[in-house]
Amino acid sequence: MSPFAPLRELNTTQRHTVLASFLGWTLDAFDYFLLTFVIVSVAQEFHVGKEHVTYGLFLTLAARPLGALLFGRLADRYGRRPILMLDVILFSLFELATAFANSLTALLVLRFLFGIAMGGEWGIGASLAMESIPAKARGVVSGLLQSGYPVGFFLGALVNWLLVDHIGWRGLFVVGAAPALLVLYIRRTVPESEVWQQGQATQPRRGLLESMRGHWKLAIYLMLLMMAFNMFSHGSQDLYHTFEEESLHLPTGSGAAFMLVAMLNLGALVGGLFFGALSERFGRRRTIILAALLAIPVIPLWMHGGSLPLLALGAFLVQVMVQGAWGVVPTHLNELAPEGMRGTLPGFAYQTGNLLAAVTANAQLWIAGWHGGDLAFAMSVWIAGVAVLLAVLAWLGPEARGVRFGQPRPEKGV
Repeated sequence: MSPFAPLRELNTTQRHTVLASFLGWTLDAFDYFLLTFVIVSVAQEFHVGKEHVTYGLFLTLAARPLGALLFGRLADRYGRRPILMLDVILFSLFELATAFANSLTALLVLRFLFGIAMGGEWGIGASLAMESIPAKARGVVSGLLQSGYPVGFFLGALVNWLLVDHIGWRGLFVVGAAPALLVLYIRRTVPESEVWQQGQATQPRRGLLESMRGHWKLAIYLMLLMMAFNMFSHGSQDLYHTFEEESLHLPTGSGAAFMLVAMLNLGALVGGLFFGALSERFGRRRTIILAALLAIPVIPLWMHGGSLPLLALGAFLVQVMVQGAWGVVPTHLNELAPEGMRGTLPGFAYQTGNLLAAVTANAQLWIAGWHGGDLAFAMSVWIAGVAVLLAVLAWLGPEARGVRFGQPRPEKGV
């Protein structure tokens, strides 16, 4: 049987729920990555160095745990659906406001607020989708949901390529307000999670500390795991366009630059779907380890291909592995989360990992500066080291593939 067969078995309501969660993460990523494409332009307008603008990336990543905790607790208490709609509206409004920032300070404040809103979306969307589908579909749906991230990256690259020369970097952030329209689709087609509704009817309402009793070791482990995941992903993506401009000397709006980013994101889409589906048979941890370690042999092609076709192949292959490992994350974290914390813990662990990995872009720039400004060297060393770290952490951790949601589980650590 095809590993993608469970997708065809979803009913109409389940498909709408999965699509809404996929689009939420896609549009969230689209809004995040717009800044990565215009770092040089923003730095020039505000007369500052690139490192001052990349601080906006740090602030966005650093703010995301606050949003995950805030919106996750609201979703565990008041339902996945209404809080997801609120979250989408907020991150769209902060994206729009970025277009009107009159100073670097204002832009950085708005990126921090955007990060709070962005931090809530993934955990709520993933829990809503995972609680709404059969257990056998979790692997492939997990890969599909996480593929929303590279699709958002691709849409950002496409909009940048088509529009930046006509509307400037500020105009891109106006376009970035469009995700607010997703709320209309959610309101019309997506029901509340039945697992959450049953939990409200049968389980007593508990506070954060009570819900986490016996699970703190697990929470710390998941934060470290997601730190490695985020160092892996952001280390391969956030400065890639800067690498194109400064190392490959490709103008920001050129077709060649867009083609490389398109291949990168095509690889991410393929990898997320393939490895997410593979994890249903091969296991969550083993799939993560396999994808992470396979990224190492393709690093030379990715950074030092020597020609545009080879660089494109390298970009494709490295993201097959990076986002292939990521394709397992939504289901892995939701399966490990204790009951009553599924709206909070996966998203908080994910976004705290973002916080711990938020220095990635700045660290890569520092390594490049230490090595004569060679960004390709910095990105290569970073990804190789993080791939090993991720494989080790995945090997050391637990797995709960196929666990039934809505059933109380014994208290346990890692």
